Amino acid sequence: MRFTPGPTTVPPSVRDAMASEQPNPDIESAFADRYDATCRKLAEIYGTANDVVVLGGEGILGLEAAITSLVAPGDRVLCVSNGLYGDGFAEFVDAADGDATLVSAPYDEAYDVAAVEEALEDAAEAGEPFEVATMVHCETPTGTLNDLEPVLDLLSKHGVLSVVDAVSSLGGTPVPSDRIDVCLGASQKCFSAPPGLTTAAISDRAWDRMESRDPSSLYTNFLPWRDVSDGFPYTHLSANVAALETALDRILEEGLERVYERHERAAERCRKRGAELGLSCYGDPDRQSPTVTAFHLPGQAKRIQQRVADESDVVLSTGLGDLADDILRLGHMGYNAEVDKVDRAMDAVGAALE
Repeated sequence: MRFTPGPTTVPPSVRDAMASEQPNPDIESAFADRYDATCRKLAEIYGTANDVVVLGGEGILGLEAAITSLVAPGDRVLCVSNGLYGDGFAEFVDAADGDATLVSAPYDEAYDVAAVEEALEDAAEAGEPFEVATMVHCETPTGTLNDLEPVLDLLSKHGVLSVVDAVSSLGGTPVPSDRIDVCLGASQKCFSAPPGLTTAAISDRAWDRMESRDPSSLYTNFLPWRDVSDGFPYTHLSANVAALETALDRILEEGLERVYERHERAAERCRKRGAELGLSCYGDPDRQSPTVTAFHLPGQAKRIQQRVADESDVVLSTGLGDLADDILRLGHMGYNAEVDKVDRAMDAVGAALE
């Protein structure tokens, strides 16, 4: 059993959809109809009236494309972070020749909202305001679910465009998508579709900025996807789109509230079982995401991961970067957000610890 925080296990019906014969995405209208239907279903899950687009490429494409589309050389970008992916946004800004300011908090703490406010006000007073700000909703490497609202309030006050990586939360817990200018998702997390697609909900304000600067890139660029009525910018991944649509149908048939409740139950069970084994979450357990639990096992995570795989045939994840051997992660997201699956995974962890 794979119990990782993405790519997640793909349900049989989604695999069947991907294996079915597909229309030619460059020629046949049947694909365009499916694409449009998929975007409408995504908008319902996003909970947004903004445009939704689906690009062919794994979720990191969305993060880079958001920066490439919005940031011109010299543009000031505020990167709000308390994790590896939040820090990574600054690297994308540097690659686009933007001017990144990283306001970071320790990985086991919440966003430093006071520091964000100070950075915004100092920039405004200096006559060098930020154009764009970036955040991560669920920092998957540490299992942290960030409270976006206080920072979104500040960005709105200062007229700064917001970019949010919601790849590991979208479809598993509510995301304030309608308050976000570019809200990024991907197929392989809570949707439980195969990896290969980036999703994004994009506000009119963000589109206008893209139009004004006309990014030169084709692939790492959202702008060509604003209007695909005359065809797609490049050959789309037709089988992946079929799989994603089926995965979205599963979520909508269950109902979003029930889906969120199922994720909460799975998360609670995972942490309860962990506490019974003497395990604690990394950082504040109240900030752990309903989609992933990160147990703190300093210097032991890789060993336990290997034992779980060898002895119980259960695949788990460890941390990333400096925390690679200190965090053991269980992904109770999407198709795996079920109490019985949590129990099987935690039984395996318990056996490995013994």
